[in-house]
Amino acid sequence: MSKKQRKQKQNNKLFLPLIILGGVLLTVAAFYFSNQGGGDVGGTPSIAVDQQKIDYGDVKFGVNKTFAIKITNTGNGTLRFKEEPYIEILEGC
Repeated sequence: MSKKQRKQKQNNKLFLPLIILGGVLLTVAAFYFSNQGGGDVGGTPSIAVDQQKIDYGDVKFGVNKTFAIKITNTGNGTLRFKEEPYIEILEGC
């Protein structure tokens, strides 16, 4: 075997572990950065609504009425709903 062939064989032996190590490092870095999305650790969300009460007065049966409310997160954490928001009628119907 010539010197050139031996040197090339040694380079091939070093090349494979470097490729594997690089792949492992990339996988660890990708996992680390993907888990940083929830960066609001320690933050507390707080919900605020612009209207506490909506009064349409008397409405005839079968007549549709609509309204808009503004919901704001006044806290320093991310506000997430675990379930679909719902409306609660406190009085009247």
